[in-house]
Amino acid sequence: MDLRNYVRDIPDFPVKGIIFRDITPLLKNSRAFQTAVDLLCDAVEKWDFDLIVSPESRGFIFGSTMAYKLGKGFIPVRKPGKLPYTTVSIEYELEYGKEKLEIHSDALDEMKRVVIVDDVMATGGTMNAIAKLVKKMGGNVVGIAALIELTYLKPREKLKDYEVVSLLKY
Repeated sequence: MDLRNYVRDIPDFPVKGIIFRDITPLLKNSRAFQTAVDLLCDAVEKWDFDLIVSPESRGFIFGSTMAYKLGKGFIPVRKPGKLPYTTVSIEYELEYGKEKLEIHSDALDEMKRVVIVDDVMATGGTMNAIAKLVKKMGGNVVGIAALIELTYLKPREKLKDYEVVSLLKY
């Protein structure tokens, strides 16, 4: 199955000059969604890890589903003010602005080996920020996985210290 057939391009979203890779057609098609999750799980199951950490919102879709399928814990990373307990935060640059992310201060406990999962790896900024957040909390990033990698934005340059896998490259 060619998963590219289920990703549509939306030009100038969220800002002019950005091509947004819309995965809602993939999510709508049960076979395509299942294939994507299965392939992502196959790509990371060889790694030794305890938790999957994913940013909102589309990262949650893949990260939590993968955690369930692989029998791992799931940790959400959210925008400021969305988590109810005490948090640890990090600010970073996106390709079209600045962002801040938070994680619960007790999210890692004794389980410190994590895989970061998101739907799209653009500049690598979000995943790099999450990796820094995990390290700040004493955790170890085992690897990084994404459904889509925007190779023209060179995300692997920011993620060169990690094993990285992606299913679709644009």
